[in-house]
Amino acid sequence: MRLSELQTKEIINMSTGKRLGLIIDVIVDNTGLIKSLILEEKKGKRFSREEYELDWSQIAKIGDDIILAKDKV
Repeated sequence: MRLSELQTKEIINMSTGKRLGLIIDVIVDNTGLIKSLILEEKKGKRFSREEYELDWSQIAKIGDDIILAKDKV
């Protein structure tokens, strides 16, 4: 799967149903495997946005339209 395909899917916390944001970048390790996703979350009604890192181990399922993420353990 290409990054451009992942970027069209919204990340949802499967425990709370909260929208976590959209993927804007990935971090890969030295073997080429995805280590984490960089997400962008819209904050409030204005145009403020916040970026944060989501560990790849938290990804539970990649569906056609959304990606489900587990809570951090």
